[in-house]
Amino acid sequence: MSQDSYDALLARAEQAASQRQFAEAITLYEQALALRPGDAQTLLQLSYVHSLSGRYRRARRYAMDAWATGTHSPKALMELLPRLRTFNEIPAMRDCVQRMMPVSRMSIPVLLKAAAHLSYANLPDEAIGLLDEARRADPDYPPTLLARTQVLTYLGRFREAEQDVSHALKRAPEIAQGWWLQAFLRRQQAGSHHVNSINAELHRPNRRPEDIALLAFALHKELDDLGRPEEAWNALMLGCRAKRSTLSYSTAETSALFDELIAFSPADHPPARRTDTVPIFIVGMHRSGTTLLEQMLDGAPDVRGIGELYDFTSAMRDATDYHCRGVVDIHLVRRAASADLAAAGRRYLQGIAWRLNGEQFFTDKLPSNFLNLGFIAPALPQAKILHMVRDPVETCFSNLRELFSDANPYSYDLSELAAYHQQYQRLMEHWHRRFPGRIMDVDYARLVREPEKVLREVCEFCGLSYDPRMLQFDARKRGVVTASAVQVREGIQARETPKWAPYAAMLQPMASALARH
Repeated sequence: MSQDSYDALLARAEQAASQRQFAEAITLYEQALALRPGDAQTLLQLSYVHSLSGRYRRARRYAMDAWATGTHSPKALMELLPRLRTFNEIPAMRDCVQRMMPVSRMSIPVLLKAAAHLSYANLPDEAIGLLDEARRADPDYPPTLLARTQVLTYLGRFREAEQDVSHALKRAPEIAQGWWLQAFLRRQQAGSHHVNSINAELHRPNRRPEDIALLAFALHKELDDLGRPEEAWNALMLGCRAKRSTLSYSTAETSALFDELIAFSPADHPPARRTDTVPIFIVGMHRSGTTLLEQMLDGAPDVRGIGELYDFTSAMRDATDYHCRGVVDIHLVRRAASADLAAAGRRYLQGIAWRLNGEQFFTDKLPSNFLNLGFIAPALPQAKILHMVRDPVETCFSNLRELFSDANPYSYDLSELAAYHQQYQRLMEHWHRRFPGRIMDVDYARLVREPEKVLREVCEFCGLSYDPRMLQFDARKRGVVTASAVQVREGIQARETPKWAPYAAMLQPMASALARH
């Protein structure tokens, strides 16, 4: 077949896909692949179309087939990075980055995109090398400086981060993300803050809601540092309204999801076998202290702190052949009723193995895995589950003032946030009844006031030996790719007065709703 005929096949396939005629598109792409076996671009297109048609496993298989061609095409490699990350195939994704080497051959946009994918995969140590090269190529390019600021923050290199973001904002003060990143790098002081500059940027014409959210959250943080709670609250509410306007969220849909999780009953498959590798899941509401507990456990020589992983969700997507939205959705729960959870557990451990260096224990501290406990408990009978429990008002206020990406859409409205917290408590009570003895509640207030005592209790539950190094934070070099990247470097902090106290009057409606649980 001539090149023109081959190109015509691809054009017809693309047109069919654009019209959501996925079956026809798949047939046409398969015909094209038969003419050019091993063509990475055609394999990638088949992966995309199978994803759109709801076939997770086939989509993943075609993405892996595209990687297995060994392609060095820059275009194919750049498409492979997000595809492979979609399926949590991080070793293959890293290999694609290696194929692009040396870094001196990579353009700045390629360096930035590759670094972002590595950072999303909890690999900030690898991401920073690419960003260093991007800065060497152009030391004044604001997107490079801001990307580097974020990764340096994860690595605890705050002074360098502040230098980069300051330089970026001098070059491009209109970039809202820069003010947001800068505000959280240190505590602002009366003689050293950016309140006036942030206010000026908020009044720049034609600001998008996303920019307003970034600037308003930055302004809230700085005003809070300066002890100006009324102004800080107004800024926070501005930011929350702006962010909420960009999100689709329904309290009723969340309630239906939690009902489905409570009703879930696994299929009658052979039970999962225990393995020597022991995952320690640290779950709870976001901002409940999960990062602090993981940082402590990582101090033990036989524990590997891995951070926030979506590996178990990836395993469940494969088990159900369905790409859910977020960590879990109602359709995945229903499909899970016939899934082989033991197979999901095996896939999870296989996907984690490359991150371990011989440790028997590792932590997976994605807080929202509390949604997955009905799958995790039977899939991984050896797993230890630590549930961080924190004062509801403290937890919700901390969520309210955190600007997440598109996760946690419930956290920008006081009533929606309180309702979500009540659903979370209802679900955790159910898991305790369903899996007695499998879940240990770890009280955040006790942990920060009696860290050694609580850690010894945690170690006993997990089958670990307590090690004094768990409380020695100074020597920690691991990256922390979470919203708590700055806070956790400050060590253990027990507040006499809760952070929300100056906002008590404004938070009263939420506090009253939380008290009704």
